Amino acid sequence: MTTSSPSRPRVQANLQTRANLSGANKIVLFYPPYDGPPLGAPLSLLCLASPLLQAGFEVKLIDNLISPDIEKTILHEVEDALLLGISVLTGPHIGAAIRMSKAVKKKRPAVPIVFGGWHASLATEQTLREPYVDAIVRGQGELTLLELAQRIADGDDWHGVRGISFKDADGGIVHEPERPVADINTLPRPAYHMADPRIYAAVSGVRQLAYTSSVGCPYQCNYCTDQVFYKRRFNAYRVERVVSDLAELVPRYNIEHVPLFDSNFLVDRKRAVAIAKGIIASGVKFQWDFQTSTDFLALMSEEDVRLLAESGVHHIGFGTESASQEVLVLMNKRFQHVEQMVETARKTNLAGIHVVFNIILGYPGETEAHRQQTFRIMSDIAKEYANVSFSPNIFTPYPGIPIWPQLREMGVREPQSLEEWETLALGTNVLPWLRGEELRRLRRSLEYFLLNNQIRKVSAKIPWARRNVRRLLGAPVRWRIGKSRYSFPWELWVSRAVEKVVTRRSLLTGRPLAESTQEVC
Repeated sequence: MTTSSPSRPRVQANLQTRANLSGANKIVLFYPPYDGPPLGAPLSLLCLASPLLQAGFEVKLIDNLISPDIEKTILHEVEDALLLGISVLTGPHIGAAIRMSKAVKKKRPAVPIVFGGWHASLATEQTLREPYVDAIVRGQGELTLLELAQRIADGDDWHGVRGISFKDADGGIVHEPERPVADINTLPRPAYHMADPRIYAAVSGVRQLAYTSSVGCPYQCNYCTDQVFYKRRFNAYRVERVVSDLAELVPRYNIEHVPLFDSNFLVDRKRAVAIAKGIIASGVKFQWDFQTSTDFLALMSEEDVRLLAESGVHHIGFGTESASQEVLVLMNKRFQHVEQMVETARKTNLAGIHVVFNIILGYPGETEAHRQQTFRIMSDIAKEYANVSFSPNIFTPYPGIPIWPQLREMGVREPQSLEEWETLALGTNVLPWLRGEELRRLRRSLEYFLLNNQIRKVSAKIPWARRNVRRLLGAPVRWRIGKSRYSFPWELWVSRAVEKVVTRRSLLTGRPLAESTQEVC
């Protein structure tokens, strides 16, 4: 256990007021609203709710779709609550978490507010300094939150609950030791019965069930939070559990689409193929997507990739990030090579699976020459294989990533409070080396790269005039990309008058996200 000195006056929610909550049995879990269409009910809350329900607690789930007036609902539910738990991601997610926490502290100061999720786990000390946060559940939260809830219900001291950080009676910050990561096969199934898929389908247009069959990734990419959160351990459900879950849940809730939230689904390729075979054997029909890395899929046989497609896989997202081997080394992605990207595109194209290659722009050490190399190679891959699309993003430095010492030396300012992290949405440019003419050229070259990718997807279904415009623009756009010449961009002016260029796609589903390249850069 470690303790740090308080940096502010004694907090109101001390041990005495917490003890007054003994006898309460309700736990309120809140998932703040975020940009983009929902992929189903918030899976993190369903996972937390399940062991709490088994232990006899009453659980209330709140998000902006279940409860459009979230403040009114939360303030009503915490009147007789044991605690308020909030799952927090870095970026705009934080704003509503802050507002609701302040409102609850004002009305019900004795109710402990417990943060969890990615951001709180990666920026624990900073988050806990806020006066409206009483405790943080770090990392895997199911068993930690359950033990903390039992302590609060019994009026017991919080010391000794592994995996939490909290403020003691004097306002000092206490960090309890890490809780050993549980084999996820030992955890109960998420409480899917608590969410109505129709509510989320009304917004997204499709009945979806978010599902996680594994967590963790064995790699240690310098920009990635996964290695910090899951310690590079691949922790996966057994094949039988995945197949049984999906074969039961899909027909029960009339599900059409299952996005897998796995960090890197194909780490165990034999397991992945066995899951696909199990889904086929079950006779249950649905579409499903996942994210992975090209080195794993490139090693699969064409037959096994076709099996994925036959089982319902229609989209796969890949963290390719760059086609420059020098930049990949800087990212600590030595395991990935352009040849694997090409092979991945070829095999998925044969199987009829759409893929999105993610691209990170502006990574420390990347030059314009590196970017142009990436655009040329990626354009060549997309020209050869029509199933390939791209999702480019400016490098976004999230809390806790290994590269932060280098970033500070290069002049990147790290947010100094929870409120400041709210502004750091994916693709937000905080890079001092990407300004002025450098940024202007990046934006222009990116627009041409995306336009070229869209031109090649000429379809007989689009109006003949638009199709002819695309053909007219194709040759000069390809010449510009090849020569890195972007002055007097008449092709962009023409294309903007005809149609909107898709600039960002969801890596998980492949669906368009942003409205303009400005949002990317």
